[in-house]
Amino acid sequence: MLSFPARRNGPLGSLPSDAECGVLMMNNTDRDDPLSLIERIRTKLNTLWLKQTYPFAEFGQQVAVHHSCQLERPNSRFMSFGKGVYVAQDVWLHVASDLPQLEPRIVLGDGCKIGRRSTISARNRIMLEADVLLAPSVLIMDHNHEFSDIERPIHAQGVTPGGRILIERNCWLGYGAVIFCNHGELVLGRNSVVGANAVVTRSVPPFSVVAGNPAKVIRRYDPQSGKWTKCDESF
Repeated sequence: MLSFPARRNGPLGSLPSDAECGVLMMNNTDRDDPLSLIERIRTKLNTLWLKQTYPFAEFGQQVAVHHSCQLERPNSRFMSFGKGVYVAQDVWLHVASDLPQLEPRIVLGDGCKIGRRSTISARNRIMLEADVLLAPSVLIMDHNHEFSDIERPIHAQGVTPGGRILIERNCWLGYGAVIFCNHGELVLGRNSVVGANAVVTRSVPPFSVVAGNPAKVIRRYDPQSGKWTKCDESF
């Protein structure tokens, strides 16, 4: 068993205990492929470094952030990670503006799991409630590039005012799903499922399965029968 020592004072201050950041255990995968253990150690060290040196609005216990993830230290003050959050390989967490308000722009609730290569880019606020699950390559974005001036390069025009996104608890976003809101508020209701490569630009009722581009509701949960029933609804 490999573990870091309990809290002690050092160059990084008071280090978190094993209970707060998880204990590395040798398992069958590590024995079959020792490089996997190295990856896990690098991720644990990266998580400790972020926790101790980045000014997060909140950084809960048992968080794991893969060492390949991209997030900028100055923007971490606009990010909040609840307990048990996992951020996989090559995830990009981005805050797109220097607005004066200090409230978190990216909020990952307790137990959220962010799949590899996913992007969360917030200008105003993107909030994932507890236990939201993202497959790989998901995009969540609450603004767009400005392109109204045809005489200027798009990259020089900044971003639009955008909107806000709330993904309620226990939602599952499939591979390549896009959640995009350029104005107002988009709410993905609790316990909803977004199909692979679906593009969601409007709010979705709770207990829905949505698919397509643009996305539409294809199933709803019926509390009377206790089953997911087929439907074909625009929303």
